[in-house]
Parts: sequence; C-alpha cells; structure tokens
Amino acid sequence: MIAASGLKLTPFSKILIANRGEIALRIMRSARRLGYGVVAVYSTADADALHVREADEAVCIGEAQPSQSYLRIESIIAAAKTSGADAVHPGYGFLAENEEFAAACRDAGLVFIGPRAESILAMGNKAGAKEIMLKAGVPCVPGYQGADQSDAIMQAEADKIGFPVMIKAVAGGGGRGMRLVQDAASFSEALRGARSEAQGAFGDPTVILERAILNPRHIEIQVFGDRYGHGIHLGERDCSVQRRHQKLIEEAPSPAVSEALREAMGTVAVAAVKAIGYEGAGTLEFLLDAQGHFYFMEMNTRLQVEHPVTEAITGLDLVELQLRIAAGEPLKLQQDDVEFRGHAIEVRLCSEDAGLDFMPQSGTMALWRMPRELRVEHALQSGSEISPFYDSMIAKIVAYGPTRDEARRRLIHGLEQTVAFGVTTNRGFLAACLQHPTFAAGHATTAFIATHRDELAAVPPEDPVPAASVAALLLYVTDPHAPSWRKGRSLAVTFPTPMRIEIDGRAHVCEVFRERDGSYLVRSDGHDLGFELDDLSPDSMRFRANGLAESAIFHRDGDQLHVLRQGIENSVRNLTRAAPARAAAAGGDGKLRAAMNGRVVAVLVKSGDTVTAGQPVLTLEAMKMEHVHVAPISGIITIDVEEGEQVTTGRIVAEIEAVPQPA
Repeated sequence: MIAASGLKLTPFSKILIANRGEIALRIMRSARRLGYGVVAVYSTADADALHVREADEAVCIGEAQPSQSYLRIESIIAAAKTSGADAVHPGYGFLAENEEFAAACRDAGLVFIGPRAESILAMGNKAGAKEIMLKAGVPCVPGYQGADQSDAIMQAEADKIGFPVMIKAVAGGGGRGMRLVQDAASFSEALRGARSEAQGAFGDPTVILERAILNPRHIEIQVFGDRYGHGIHLGERDCSVQRRHQKLIEEAPSPAVSEALREAMGTVAVAAVKAIGYEGAGTLEFLLDAQGHFYFMEMNTRLQVEHPVTEAITGLDLVELQLRIAAGEPLKLQQDDVEFRGHAIEVRLCSEDAGLDFMPQSGTMALWRMPRELRVEHALQSGSEISPFYDSMIAKIVAYGPTRDEARRRLIHGLEQTVAFGVTTNRGFLAACLQHPTFAAGHATTAFIATHRDELAAVPPEDPVPAASVAALLLYVTDPHAPSWRKGRSLAVTFPTPMRIEIDGRAHVCEVFRERDGSYLVRSDGHDLGFELDDLSPDSMRFRANGLAESAIFHRDGDQLHVLRQGIENSVRNLTRAAPARAAAAGGDGKLRAAMNGRVVAVLVKSGDTVTAGQPVLTLEAMKMEHVHVAPISGIITIDVEEGEQVTTGRIVAEIEAVPQPA
C-alpha cells in the first residue's frame, strides 16, 4: 500500500465530456454517481441531442463536421474554461487518443481523464507501439512501419511482405484508414483510399503495412494502470465478428481462450503498460491464429466501445476506475482480486443497410423503443435525427447470462423486441449472426461475415400471406378516414374493402371483410385468413389468427407503415389509390445518384472522360467511412459536383451519355 504522504492527488469536481451521444451519457452516469458535475459539448447538428439535455451545462463548439467541432482542441479547452470544468473526459473516439489534446488539457490546468500525453504518443501510434513491443519481446505481425511513406517505398515494402497485405492508419482505430489488399495491382488505389480516410478521420495520413493473417480471432486484453506503477488486466474480449474491419459483436470471455492463454496474454499486456508507466484504461489488441499463437496489433489508449461486456463479467465500473485513477487514487485491486463470472455479449446497432454493402443510413428515427430487460447504451428517442456526419453506431445492446448460450438467447430475444422505425438498421443482420450455427458454436473468426454474408443478409424466411394479411388489416383499422375500431359485434355493412399494398417492394392484392361477429377476414393473393382483434393502441395491435394470439408493433410515417411482428420488420405502403410507378432502372438512365448523405472527398475522373460500367468515378464520405461510387453504364461522363461538396441521398452527382456502339 502507498502511504498517504506518497499520494500525488489531482482532485476535480466538474467534468467536461469531449464527446457526444451515448458515449457522453455513459460517462455522465458514473460521474454523477461519484458526485461530479458534468458539462456537455455539442455541434450545431447536435443542438437538440439527448446528451445536451441531460448535462448540467452544455457549450456549442462549432459546426456539424467533426473537424469544425469535436476535433477542435482549442474550442473544447475554451468550453471547459467557460463552464468552469476542471477535468476533461475524452470519451472514446474523436480526440480520445490524441496526445496533443491530452497535453493541451494539462497545459490549461485541466485534469485529463486518460493516460499521459507521452503514453498516448508512445502507444497510440501503431508504428511506435510495434517498435516498443518488439523491443520488449512481444510477438508482432511482420510488416513495415518506416518513416518513408512514398508510394514507391510503400509498394516495394508491400511486395517484400507478400500479399495479401494489410494497410493501417497509424493513428486512431475503428477500422478507419484500413484496407486489406489481395494483390499488387490493387495496392495503389487501396493506399490512396486508406490515406484519405485516415486524414479525414484522424488528421494524419500516415499508414503502416502488415502481413495479413487470414481468418484469425481478434482478441483484446483490458488493462488498467495507476501513477504509482501498479497494473492489472481484466481479461479478454473476443471481437472477431467484424465488417469493414469494424467490430459488430463483442463478447467476454472469448470461447477460444483457455485460462492458460488468458494468463499468458494478460501477463504480456500488464508488462507492457508497466514498462511505459501507463495510467488509466487501455486495451491491447492481438490476433490469435488457429494454432493458438498470438500477435500484437496495436494498443488503444482509451476506453473501448465494448467495455460493458467486461463490466458485466467482472462487476466493475470501468469509468469509475478511470475517474479514481485520474484523481490520483491508487488501484485498490490486485490481480488476484479480479474474478470472472458468466458470459456477456454486445452487439452494435448501426444505421446501415446490410443488404447494400452496409451502406450508412441517415434520417429521422420515427419510432425508437429499446428492450427493457437488457443493458442498452444509446442517446436516441422517437423523432431523433440520425446525422450523416458521425459514426453509424446508434446503440449498444448487451446481454449477460451464467452461460454463453443463455446470454446469446437473451440477446436474440432483445433484438426481436427492438423497435427502430424510420431509418434502416442492421438489427435483423445482428440477430442472424447470433443465430448462425458457426457463431452459436463459438467458432466465428474475422472471416465470419465475409464467409456467410449472403445467408446473413438474406431476408428471413416468412410466409408472405400472413405478413400481407396483417399489413392489410393494420392499414384498414388504422385508416384515419375509417370508422373507429370497437371490439365486439358490428352492424357495419360487410362489403369487402379492396387494397393493393406493397411490402418491402413486393406487391400484394388484398380484400378486408368486417364480419358481423366483430372478426375480420383478409383475403391476400387469393388466400383467406381470419382475425379476431383483441386490442388496438396507437402503436400496437393484439390479435388472434388460426388459434394463435400474437401482437404487432407499428407506426405510420407519412405514406409508409412500419410493422414489427415475430421479430421481423416490414415496410408497408398502401398503393390502392396510387398510380403505377414507371421509374427507370437504377442507374440505367445513365445518372449516377448519391447512395447516402455525405461529402465528396475525391473525384476520380473529369467531365468529358470516357468511362466504362463499374469504373470508380467519385468517393463520398459518410459516417466516417469512404464509399466509392462507380459508373452505372459506359459512355462520356459529366461530373455535377465538386470535391468538398455536401450532397444528399439521391442527388445526381454525375451523368453518362452512352456512346453508340459500331454496327
């Protein structure tokens, strides 16, 4: 134990949280429990955000673009001074791993709730961290982390390492600035994209190269260190289920890690943080191959998005540990004090379309309802706007159980109850991942989604007749022009009401009959299904059909009806009075439309150039990721946007005039 006279205390009373959304709310929760005041910061896009309303005070720090708000060090320091905050918590993401930010806070007399700037510089940079680990004898993935970043040197080093090779941004994380390159011919374009994405996300285009270890497990070790040289680890998390090198599902403990392997990896991790005098929370990330060999990849010098699964199996509040260490308290836990109980799994609910290459989605969340029995980290409510300027993750849903399979079942059930109407999410895709036999057996590697993508993204099997019948009944009983629904016998005339409806793009012809005993008969595509309606509220319907009592949650959003039934979400439109649509096939008219709200970061061709179908034309950045748009047809192109321009979904960004083919 450290004598009281040996303590180096840095007390504080009010914390400015230099982040947004559910991250800020998570930190507020622990801070308030320990008696601290909390200050939020926000961009103009977040003026009405929940984290702003929940804070004691809030300060606007700039425009919607992160580079003009959440990444502006001087604005955040000024906000702390304005509010009287004497400490800053960076959250995770944005400036959380920026040594200049940590140093600026300390220089301004603010307690930075995180590691020292020197530690962030040493370990937050992938190239520097690998050098430190290599000197310490920690196994690392072979690669190149040199200062010469010229195209020629990078190509030569990639050839020397051998393909496939991984390109990684030295700063930051979250899969941004990362590319897996399969062959030499693809390297140049992948390098450009990685550098551009890294510059946009972290302000640093520097990258390293690593040999790609195919189909590994992604295992990370949670560590804590204090300013008195003490360090511990809190076990591992398995983060292997990823898309675009970004984690979607995390769990603790890993089904692939034995007690002996956990001890070996934990010992290496603790030795590393002690060697650099690390303070606060950190995570060392490793690749684990099929033979049980592990290789250091990088260290995240911050709290992780997936920290709740570690909290679930240890019973510890990791944000509380951060706050106590930042205040100068020594770690009171010894390694032997850390106990692991049960199993926890977390999924990242994202506003993206898994069926369209995980394309980010933005817009208004018409109805938002999270499962009550699970831990959910979010900052949304019905009517919240999903902005294109920030990460697509909108919630973390966490299930805990005494066994892995129980935690998995609870999480599947929770996702079936999750309501997110109005913006496309990956809810169904996550449920499909959890239900897949490979994941259920604990065998998922980083290749899991790529290997099983088609079946994971497939529309769940469903009898279209009941789905169409329920949709038609809902449209009938919720029609604002129809008589109010009342349970029981009806004297209403039982003439059928014809309908033409569309469910997820598929048309159905239906008729709805109101029977005199109060029941309903719906004829859908020639099939009859009887219903007894037990209850109807503004957003749910309880009914019986074929002897089975069930319910459906619904929401009318303009001419669209969202329906969640038996864990499957449908988008329904009433086309009864609509004229038949005669839209051109997507891209078949030669017009290239923006697939999402975003910013044009690269125009790859010039107006007047001749392009071929499938050729990359321009790159949009949305939700911190880059998305290449390709020519829909061959011909002469006219570019209708400029680099740096913000565009909305569906806007025409280029037009191609087909060139007549010679006879």
